[in-house]
Amino acid sequence: MSYVPLSGLSLRDVEYAVAVDDLRNFSRAAERCGVSQAGLSEQVRKLENVLGVKLFERSRRTVTPTPESEHILRHARELLATARAFLEAAHHDRAELTGTLHLGLIPTLGPYYLPDLLPLLRGRWPGLKLRLEECITPTLAAALRQGELDMGVLVKVPGLNGLHTEPLFTEPFWGVFPANHELATKAEIKLADFNRADLLLLEKGHCLRDQALSLCPGVRRHPQRLAPSLEMLWHMIGVGEGFSLIPALALRNRTDFADLVRVRRLDESEAHRLICLAWRPTDPRHKLFLELAKRLRAHVPDGCLALDQQG
Repeated sequence: MSYVPLSGLSLRDVEYAVAVDDLRNFSRAAERCGVSQAGLSEQVRKLENVLGVKLFERSRRTVTPTPESEHILRHARELLATARAFLEAAHHDRAELTGTLHLGLIPTLGPYYLPDLLPLLRGRWPGLKLRLEECITPTLAAALRQGELDMGVLVKVPGLNGLHTEPLFTEPFWGVFPANHELATKAEIKLADFNRADLLLLEKGHCLRDQALSLCPGVRRHPQRLAPSLEMLWHMIGVGEGFSLIPALALRNRTDFADLVRVRRLDESEAHRLICLAWRPTDPRHKLFLELAKRLRAHVPDGCLALDQQG
C-alpha cells in the first residue's frame, strides 16, 4: 500500500462528521460537540475537501449521507473508537477508573437497577464521571462495538458477538394481571397459561419482547398487543387491557395500581433473564471492568438471584 500523508486530517473534524451522521442535523450536531453550527459546517466541508468526497447532501430540512460516504463514515467511527482507546491507554491510572465512563443501559433494566449500580460505582471510584445512555439492545451493542459507549448493562442474548460479557445475576419474571383477571386467582400458574390473546408485549427491538415470545410461543397464533415501554405496559395492565411478564426489579417499591393488579410468582426455572456487563475486549480498562463485574456480582439486588442460585 502506498504511503498516504495525514496532513489536513483532524480527528475533531471526523468527530463532527460522525455527529452529523448520528443526528442528521447540523444544529444538533454542533450542540453535541460544543461548537457553533457555522464552525462545524465549515470543518465538515474541510474534511470533505481533504477526502475528496462529499459526505452529506444538504437541504433546508434534511441532511442525508451520500451513497459513497457510507463506508467512509463506518471507518470514521472505527477511527474514533481507536483514538479513544489510545488516549485511555496513555492517560488512565491502571489502578483506577478515571475520566468519563460512557455507560449504556437497556430501558427495561436501567431505571430499576441504577439505585443499586450507582452507589457501588461511586463507592469504589468516587471521582469517576458518568454519561448514561438508554437504548435497546441492538443499538447498545452497536454503540459498544463502534466505541460510542464504553460499557453496557443488558441481558445476555444472541447478537452480542465481538463483545466481552460478564454475567452478574439472574432476574426472575413475574406474572402481572388485572385484579379481575381469571389467572390472577388461579392456584398455580404455568408459562403455558400465558399463551393467550390478551398477553401484552413490548414493541420490536426490546429483548424482553423476544424472551416473552420464546417462553410463550403459543401467543404467536394471536394478534399481538404491543406497548412501547415497560411503564406503558404496566399502566395497560392497571387499566385492564391485558396481562404480561414483568422483570422483578421493575416491581420493587411499586405502589401505583396496587388495588388493581395482582403479581404472581412463576416457579418455573426458565422464567428469568441473565443480566450482564458488556464491553469491547480490546478496551485497556479490561481488568478494571472485570473488577467492577466482580463487585456487582457480590451485591445482588433484592428480588434477584446470584448466579449459583439459578435453577
